[in-house]
Amino acid sequence: MADERDELKLELDADNLYQEEIFTDQKIGTIRRLTPVKRDGSADGGRPVLFVGETSLMTPAGTLPIHFRLEAADLASAVQQFSATANKAIQETMEQLRELRRQAASSIVVPDMGKGGMGGLGGGGKIQIP
Repeated sequence: MADERDELKLELDADNLYQEEIFTDQKIGTIRRLTPVKRDGSADGGRPVLFVGETSLMTPAGTLPIHFRLEAADLASAVQQFSATANKAIQETMEQLRELRRQAASSIVVPDMGKGGMGGLGGGGKIQIP
């Protein structure tokens, strides 16, 4: 039986709600316009409208979604910024992937020598692998 401490208590922040609209060219990506709203759904003019761009890359492991903030005041500016900002986000993502790959490649697994040599296979040789 789950303990009360183990239960997740997910709660929306009612003072930070946005209405979402999606614009797409159905080829390269989408732009999401997030319009701030009050608890009752009416427009909240006290907070800025946000624009988020999205595109995806095909990788050997499948589709990799790329999300990035567009610093724009209106949809026309967001569309104009999309290409340059998407390319920058893709480059940053590729660099992060290269770094993860480099870290994974530099991880050396050494068998536990205390359990009879190479992974517990035993053996009487005098060569020891540090």
